[in-house]
Amino acid sequence: MSDLETDVDSAISSSDDEEMLILGNVRTKNSNYFEETIQNYDDATFFEHFRVSRTALEDIVQKYETSQFYNTQSGQHGKITSAEQILITLWYMGHETASFHDVADGFDITISSLYRILRRVIFCLSNLSQEIIKWPTDEEKPVCEEHFRAKGFPRVIGAIDGSHIRIDKPVDDSDSYIKRKSYHSIQMQAICDHEKKIIDLFVGYPGSVHDSRVFRNSSFYRTMAEKCGDYFILADSGYPLTTHVLTPFRDRGQLTNRQINYNVKLCRNRYTIEHCFGILKQKFRQLYHIKIRDIRFIVHTIRAACVLHNIALQDGIDLQEDIAPLVPLNQVNQHGDDNGAYDEDDINAQDIRRMIVEMLPM
Repeated sequence: MSDLETDVDSAISSSDDEEMLILGNVRTKNSNYFEETIQNYDDATFFEHFRVSRTALEDIVQKYETSQFYNTQSGQHGKITSAEQILITLWYMGHETASFHDVADGFDITISSLYRILRRVIFCLSNLSQEIIKWPTDEEKPVCEEHFRAKGFPRVIGAIDGSHIRIDKPVDDSDSYIKRKSYHSIQMQAICDHEKKIIDLFVGYPGSVHDSRVFRNSSFYRTMAEKCGDYFILADSGYPLTTHVLTPFRDRGQLTNRQINYNVKLCRNRYTIEHCFGILKQKFRQLYHIKIRDIRFIVHTIRAACVLHNIALQDGIDLQEDIAPLVPLNQVNQHGDDNGAYDEDDINAQDIRRMIVEMLPM
């Protein structure tokens, strides 16, 4: 928390001049947007524009007002309230093509005010990750396990995967952020439960780093025995098999029927993390491409979006994304990785996986 606290003021002030030169001059404003337009939105329209319900907005506003990040911002027409600052940030986070000009015009504020508001609110939301992104308690784990068991895979409480967040070319060490020589990205590793709620998050590694290395440097890797206990997390073949992380068998043409059954059930249950990422990026579309060069602020922005994702799930409103069909059986069995992760699989973990294979219903 201290890192975030000390980061806020310096982040707001250190690059303001450079950012303002990039953003250019202020254009004509859209007057009375707060007072007239937003107030007349019905609940569905409000959710469509701001990605959370009015009830969730009130909760976020309360948390913001009691945080060390809140500052009564003054605009050209007077003070910008805490609720207005949150709405401005939600609009920005929810629209992929929203430039600073567009957001400032839409809310009738200057670009300098917008920049400072986004910094403060995003740092506040990022700091809430300790409260909002939490590992399930001993009482909650059986509830998670029951849902995975109903889908054919007992003793599981979540699924893990990584996602590349596209970014503009960073100022420093830009080559390390290139994902397979295609574009610059930063990595997000997340674990979600059966409700697509993020229960563990690790953000910040450059796009060129492999999933297995990110995993081994994450806090979850160091604490998974304590966190999981007798339960497991599902992963794809990009991850090493461990005593608490189950991965599929690599197909060399010799898989048994039970091993194939295990692969198929793992794939079907692991898909919850893919769906989680889909919902996250569909709601908070800045994650499709964050057009910022400050890596520290990018990390806070990603973490803030994940906090908002968990808060929005409490609304019980689904964007009804199309769910991709299950991976064909031949792709499930042939999905492998030649990065050496299999050579490092834990021997004890192999025994555990064999036990799970025999336990799963056919």
